[in-house]
Amino acid sequence: MVSAWLEEDCPSFDYGGFVVGEEVKEARLLGKSPSRVEWHIHEGEAFTPVKHCATVRGPIRRILLGERVALNTLARCSGIATKTSSLLKLLRSHSPKPPILAGTRKTTPGFRLPEKYAMLIGGADPHRHDLSSMTMLKDNHIWACSSQSSSKDQIPSSTATAITIAVSTAKAAGGFAVKVEVECQSEAEAIEAIRAGADVVMLDNFSGEELQETARRLKERFSLGRSLGDGDKRKAKNGEVKEEEKREFLIEVSGGLTEENVGQYVCEWVDLLSTSSIHQGVKHVDFSLKVVH
Repeated sequence: MVSAWLEEDCPSFDYGGFVVGEEVKEARLLGKSPSRVEWHIHEGEAFTPVKHCATVRGPIRRILLGERVALNTLARCSGIATKTSSLLKLLRSHSPKPPILAGTRKTTPGFRLPEKYAMLIGGADPHRHDLSSMTMLKDNHIWACSSQSSSKDQIPSSTATAITIAVSTAKAAGGFAVKVEVECQSEAEAIEAIRAGADVVMLDNFSGEELQETARRLKERFSLGRSLGDGDKRKAKNGEVKEEEKREFLIEVSGGLTEENVGQYVCEWVDLLSTSSIHQGVKHVDFSLKVVH
């Protein structure tokens, strides 16, 4: 990966490198922004700028050849780690045991591994690394499943039925070793996903009181088991309500999380908060490399 980055920056000939030659020199890597820096000695350590972060020794031509690639990588990854750490501190300020903070798969093509690693250093869960890590059924999967069923004369009567078909197919394909997550736009969709056997339900773009109440009802209905009163028992006998089986599942919340509204997402019923805000559009940390002279 690093070789490809270097080749991108120097596809043919390094004219500046030709000028300086191969003499062995020493250079200092300077961190110039307040941040959490990723490094082989002080990985994840906070520093006050300007900080001498590392010393690089070797042929000066090769040092300068890799300078920009190294600085760009450090700047990007340190920015992600810093943003992640900042948001995690805010979560912990609202609860001693906040939901797990996770990133997303909305990473830079070709740069996913460093970005996921930066999230990890910042204290977040990197979430799934690729499509093979876990089966995530989003709205497009559900709609596509519905269309496929229609072509086989098995027309789902509702989105809920399409969710059941999608989860069943995903479970058959992945077997016991691959978890299945379903993106849900409503409480009704989440209920169907849990009934179908989803390991994780994502409440997408829920916020505020609606989010907390929905998460609470789902956990009480399935995780704790639903205790029916006399009135509900009569309804159950008539088929109007259903006594739910106890099920193990996680609730993930995604969409709209910011440093300003983070408190709305913290509650005992939510297990996981996933957000691209910790790795998309984050401010880079400024580093420079200076030759000692």
